[in-house]
Amino acid sequence: MGPLGYVSAILCAALVFALLVVIAYTLRLRALLSKYDVVGAFMTNIELTLWAAIGSFVLGTVLALMRISPVPSLRWVGTAYVHTVRNTPLTIMMTFAILGVWTQFQLSFSHDFDTNFFVYAVIALSIYHSAFICEAIRSGVNTVPKGQAEAARAIGLGFFDTARLVIFPQALRGAITPLGNTLIALTKNSTVASVASVAEASGLMKSMIEFDANMVLAIFIMFAMGFVIIVVPIGALTTWSSRKLAVKR
Repeated sequence: MGPLGYVSAILCAALVFALLVVIAYTLRLRALLSKYDVVGAFMTNIELTLWAAIGSFVLGTVLALMRISPVPSLRWVGTAYVHTVRNTPLTIMMTFAILGVWTQFQLSFSHDFDTNFFVYAVIALSIYHSAFICEAIRSGVNTVPKGQAEAARAIGLGFFDTARLVIFPQALRGAITPLGNTLIALTKNSTVASVASVAEASGLMKSMIEFDANMVLAIFIMFAMGFVIIVVPIGALTTWSSRKLAVKR
């Protein structure tokens, strides 16, 4: 047998071994899926992401209006909020929401503990990511020529009408990419909700590793692929939208 034959034999053996490994891990993954509610845990992450995305977008838009406002006090408040929140770890904010607000002030949104902690997690995620949403929108505002705002004011439009009718429609189209990146970060940061006792993917992963330590690699692959399946479509949609909706000047 020549050198080429040895190489072919080694490649065939490697392929067979890889196939056996894939089959073995597939069987292990099926066993884990039948034992744990992995899909339900990921659905919790998706729900956290959707609600927090809505909350952070609304709050981030208001902050962006404050940061470009002609009123100095509003600009100062918006700037202080963004710099303070953006430089505070999300874990600390989530912990403060539970140990500080809920424990000390007994502020409750529901008699059901799971629902109550879910709402707290959504609020913490919204407050944290609104700072990044604000900066993403403000970056889009910077792409709008100043002459358009001046023309709007020349025809009698006030600040709010100028922002609503002229600036923001173009700014949002120019900010699709950073907004999409923030949504991806929000999706991954939803795992921090385990700090607030929300039964989401990372919390379930911790329990699975604790009770099935011999299947750590299979558990890691399953959860890694789960987040890939969630995040990749968001990235693809962001890329397509940024090209499709780009403002042509």
